[in-house]
Amino acid sequence: MQSKNLLLIFTRNPELGKAKTRLAKTVGDATALEIYTFLLQKTKEISTSVSADKAVYYSVKIRKNDIWDASIFQKHQQKGEDLGARMYNAFQNGFDKGYQNIIIIGSDLYDLSSKEIDNAFTELESSDVVIGPAIDGGYYLLGMSKLHAKVFKNKDWGTETVRKDTLDDLIGKKVKLLVEKNDIDVYEDIVDIPEIMETFINTK
Repeated sequence: MQSKNLLLIFTRNPELGKAKTRLAKTVGDATALEIYTFLLQKTKEISTSVSADKAVYYSVKIRKNDIWDASIFQKHQQKGEDLGARMYNAFQNGFDKGYQNIIIIGSDLYDLSSKEIDNAFTELESSDVVIGPAIDGGYYLLGMSKLHAKVFKNKDWGTETVRKDTLDDLIGKKVKLLVEKNDIDVYEDIVDIPEIMETFINTK
């Protein structure tokens, strides 16, 4: 039976030279790919425990025999000219299928937990939008109980203005802000994470 809640997971296909390119400038392509693969696995593990239906949206093409079990995760390809369009289309697809609450996350967070995602779904019962703010000015989680199309348009994706511009679009709506977290994009984002440093950096 379909849940009323849907978790969307946006991923990049883990390919050498294409994963975590800003991090790779410091640690090299191979290590950046290892770290991203680790983060993908972590995202899969926390997502599996979330009390919702789940859908993985691939950046390039859908992979059949990968870490995402097709009996647990619906599989789709991202469609759209930019990140905003791709997220909009994924949300639209979910609402068209009858889901009432939809949350999207990426796959480059170290410290996001299943419980925090479940709590975000609970917040959507009494909020229009839930946002997990990222330290860099963007967001690591976005949840909606109905589609707010404006949020996905006219943004400089990947810059520190994204969250502010998103909140400006939502004036008059009930928005719940979650705890701020740091997604992993550059070397400075991993230096305070012993597990990553000891596993992938200090052993080189």
